Amino acid sequence: MGLGLPATAAYDRAITIFAPDGRIYQVEYAFESVRRGWTTLGIKSKEGAVVVVHKKKTSPLIDDTVIQKIFIVDDHIGATFAGIASDGRVLVDYARHLALVHRFYYDEPITVEYLARQICDVKQAYTQHAGVRPFGVAIILVGVDDQPKLYMTEPSGRYLSYYAVVIGEKSSEANSIIEKKYRYDYSLKDIIKLGIETIASVSEEKIGPENIEAGYISVEEKRFKIMKYDEIKKYIDELIEEGKIK
Repeated sequence: MGLGLPATAAYDRAITIFAPDGRIYQVEYAFESVRRGWTTLGIKSKEGAVVVVHKKKTSPLIDDTVIQKIFIVDDHIGATFAGIASDGRVLVDYARHLALVHRFYYDEPITVEYLARQICDVKQAYTQHAGVRPFGVAIILVGVDDQPKLYMTEPSGRYLSYYAVVIGEKSSEANSIIEKKYRYDYSLKDIIKLGIETIASVSEEKIGPENIEAGYISVEEKRFKIMKYDEIKKYIDELIEEGKIK
């Protein structure tokens, strides 16, 4: 402090140091990584749950057809994330391992809430040890146990259940749109359309099936499915006909 450094400089050099006001700056920086990620949302209703991601083209030389942001964790669970992609990939692989081991030991599928808790146990551990940094990623998990489930895990190691949640850039604007239009009694088709409409409303570029990724799970089938190009195009065309997106 005597060297004229900013007030935060002495407290953000290690994850084990608290600022006088109780904050851990390294964790807050991890949250900033999430806020800078692609717009990503999850919605659940009485019929199922859906995740939708806006795939922004960051360079004309990138082949974005091989970029994947939505993953099948287990038959009944899907995941997506916003933030540092490498962190997200590692945690999704960890979630898959947990789901596989749970089936092997207990001969039953893992619950969505237990999987979220296990992921957050790892995230929290990386907020209290010297020599490591927090995971700069938030993960949305959707699935069906007895009822549709939607959880979001934060970089701090906290997780919450949601009816709908948006992470990544423009999450505040997107959350406001969903708050005005969301109803729990929506059909699965309705929440898929609401997810795509919300992404289109906050996006600065024209939305098409090439820059949207989506996945869903229904209460009846209890199998998470990643939507194909033609399926997404069908929903986008319907929304254009209804005048909800341009």
